[in-house]
Amino acid sequence: MSSTPDLNSTRQKAYWVSVVSLLGLIALCVVWELFVAPIRPGGSWLVLKVLPLLLIVPGIFKQRVRTYQATSLLVWLYFAEGATRASSDPALASQLMAGLEVLLTVVLFASVSVYARTYKIPKVKAA
Repeated sequence: MSSTPDLNSTRQKAYWVSVVSLLGLIALCVVWELFVAPIRPGGSWLVLKVLPLLLIVPGIFKQRVRTYQATSLLVWLYFAEGATRASSDPALASQLMAGLEVLLTVVLFASVSVYARTYKIPKVKAA
């Protein structure tokens, strides 16, 4: 049985990993689509894919459990894009960025899942 200090420590670690991986994913997507390997020279409108991620930033910072739950579903869209582009994009730079996107999405999913799970611990009745 986990004690409350252990639970708070786990929650705090999951919070910081979520924040770092989310901000890293946002930065990666912007840099990827504007500078490193845009679909069109000079950048592309595909950079707008970061808008859903930007919408969840306030909820993640405020530690709203529903936002963490929604993020655990949303992140799979970015995983699918990264996996697809890692295996099909001809440019090596784009393949590397896609691999990094896959890694960040897996870390983000794991951290938001752990964070949301800390609120779902069942109460034990006293005997």
